[in-house]
Amino acid sequence: MDDDDRPRRRSPESDPTRDGLGAASLLASESLERYSLDELDARVALLEDEIVRIKEHRKKSAAHMAAADALFRPRST
Repeated sequence: MDDDDRPRRRSPESDPTRDGLGAASLLASESLERYSLDELDARVALLEDEIVRIKEHRKKSAAHMAAADALFRPRST
């Protein structure tokens, strides 16, 4: 296998998702010029649905953490 045929690793400096936000970073930097109004409306609706999903997951995670904190909190006597 030639070196040209091997997959190349991305360096962390060139990785737009290195900030820990994943695809959100890519979306924020994407040009919107090529989208029609209908496509932009569909994209907004999709992103709004995703925001709702993330907020619901965050609530569940916060409740889970609060329960764990209460369970493992040192007892005062």
